[in-house]
Amino acid sequence: MSRKGNCYDNARMESFFGTLKTERVYHESYETLGQLRASLFDYIEMFYNPHRLHSSIGYRSPLNFEGEDAA
Repeated sequence: MSRKGNCYDNARMESFFGTLKTERVYHESYETLGQLRASLFDYIEMFYNPHRLHSSIGYRSPLNFEGEDAA
């Protein structure tokens, strides 16, 4: 969490939540809390973390980036 009145402390999380809403939440409708939770889990664990290209690591997926570090 950021210090009171300092939005830059929390910039990475704000960026992630903006991306999450833009790429997933605004394109679906949820009838139950369970559907929302399953959708968020799927997005984060099955797409965002392993496959989505991230600008901060040279537009590579985290799996690709971590694989290069391990080699």
